[in-house]
Amino acid sequence: MLIGYARVSKADGSQSIDLQKDALKDAEVSEKLIYQDLASGKKDDRPGLEACLKSLRAGDTLIVWKLDRLGRSLIHLVNLIDDLQKRGVGLKVLTGQGANIDTTTATGKLVFGIFAALSEYERELIAERTRAGLAAARARGRSGGRPRTMTAAKLHLAMAALGKPDTVVNGLCRELGITRQTLYRYVTPAGMLRADGKRLLKKD
Repeated sequence: MLIGYARVSKADGSQSIDLQKDALKDAEVSEKLIYQDLASGKKDDRPGLEACLKSLRAGDTLIVWKLDRLGRSLIHLVNLIDDLQKRGVGLKVLTGQGANIDTTTATGKLVFGIFAALSEYERELIAERTRAGLAAARARGRSGGRPRTMTAAKLHLAMAALGKPDTVVNGLCRELGITRQTLYRYVTPAGMLRADGKRLLKKD
């Protein structure tokens, strides 16, 4: 079954979702199977996408107009597509960057593999920048004293690290200069954002 998802960035009527819906219908998606959101891609609260993902079953294909309609970031996209693949759900992008992604084909899977590699590279860059920043802060004598707080950079590193099975939480906390209590205030043990983590990234 073909399932469609469409999103526009503003809910005030200044953008139309009709272009995306027409493209999805041209791709043979039934109008009643098109889910939609009127919200920024950076927002976590996207009920249309949540309902769409819940409706997908093994053998289905999710179709989107452009790749940026689906995810908040490269890492988010790769994790989402990887989850779909594990569920036996395909993804097809109709146009724009990522239009070669069709995980129901061998070529499409290869393109997704390149995106996954770029996502891992992005994670490593975040981790490298964070470690460099922490080392610079320690060199300036900022390793103790005031409460050791979470920052957006530390949070990105924590999310990436907790997604790896070999991560030692105590070691991660020492590297970030935070306590386990502080870590789990912002993320779950699996590296998913909690409410405080979402607020921190939105503020940043």
